[in-house]
Amino acid sequence: MSFELLLFLIALFSLAGIGTPIGYSILVASLVYLGVAGADLALAGEKIFSGLYKSFVLLAVPLFIVAANIMNAGSISDRLLNFCVAMVGRFKGGLGHVNVVASLIFSGMSGSAVADAAGIGKIIIDMMRKDGRFPAGYAAAITAASATIGPIIPPSIPMVLYALVSDTSITALFAAGIVPGLMMGMALMIMNTYMAKKRGFKDEDPVPLAQLPSVTKKAFPALMMPVILLYGIYGGVATPTEAAAIAAFYALLVAAFLYRALSLKSLYEIFVESSRSAASVGLVIGGAFILNYIVITEGIPDLIADSLVGLDISPILFLIAVNILILCLGCILDGTTIILVIVPLFIPVCKALGIDLVHFGVLVVVNSMIGLITPPYGILLFVINAVTGISLKEIINEIWAFLFMLIIALIIMMFSPNLILWLPRLVGYQG
Repeated sequence: MSFELLLFLIALFSLAGIGTPIGYSILVASLVYLGVAGADLALAGEKIFSGLYKSFVLLAVPLFIVAANIMNAGSISDRLLNFCVAMVGRFKGGLGHVNVVASLIFSGMSGSAVADAAGIGKIIIDMMRKDGRFPAGYAAAITAASATIGPIIPPSIPMVLYALVSDTSITALFAAGIVPGLMMGMALMIMNTYMAKKRGFKDEDPVPLAQLPSVTKKAFPALMMPVILLYGIYGGVATPTEAAAIAAFYALLVAAFLYRALSLKSLYEIFVESSRSAASVGLVIGGAFILNYIVITEGIPDLIADSLVGLDISPILFLIAVNILILCLGCILDGTTIILVIVPLFIPVCKALGIDLVHFGVLVVVNSMIGLITPPYGILLFVINAVTGISLKEIINEIWAFLFMLIIALIIMMFSPNLILWLPRLVGYQG
């Protein structure tokens, strides 16, 4: 390890340890490295602008954020929840199933777990807690767990970021996320059914079948958004970035003119909040571009690849080791940081071991999302706590069963690459 790299690591962990946002920590530590190495500090700016210029797909990130925030506005979430209640509320553990299905639907609009949890999360938790139907901690836990599906089913901001660092087809990644997202939803619904029977949760009165057409009609424009998005991408009409722009524009049309759920003031607030969210992601992306330069300069990827090849490690053992590492890192780091900073170290090893990068990307994103609900620092636990006031202790006590089911789903994905890749291959992926 060079002296410059040592100082970089000391600066990075010192800043992160005192609570400095990870984006700032990486940027400052990188400047320390460049300064000690005698490099021009302007190199940092050059690497950031060069990386952004070459990464047209990154424009999808702020566009998906805007679309999610618009779809969170007004009556859109209410209409979607009413549709979900009509569809699955009649089964055992009804509102728990509604929670999961709502996340599956909303995931086709937001691409963000935090947007999912903060958007429909509070509404569905209030519904579940009404008249003591479900304990507060249970309602919060299943909401946090189901929100992890948001970035798996397209559109997906983490998938866009993984495509950036791995140079993998974003279209193939989006297709590869559909089956895993459905698997995660099914796993959570199985656990919810078991818990509802075991703990005797109150059943919901079924919505009469005669009302289904009316409920579906009210939710239909919102339900069409993921259909339009996916058709645009896989029908060859638009690139993923262009599809993100279409999604944001469609969300604006539906919310403002069809549902009349937006005012100029609320639209301004949406744009401000979206800008802040996109800027926070952008800081980490900028830091990641510089960090990537440092990592390559130090020869770290080649060093890791040579070490593992020398050990003659099998692909499956490598995947198990990496997934355990990401699960552990997920307890303390957010998914964006893991994907942009940690994952690039393993891409050369995947290529050397013959691991499909789309399969690996799905595992990384799913694993990173599981980290969002892993105690003690899972960010979704804090988001739910902030928007509902339910104590972290109650949420953490209930989260373990759902965490277990998501890890089981992850293991199945790890050992079944063809299950993940069959849909991308249908749309032309050659991996």
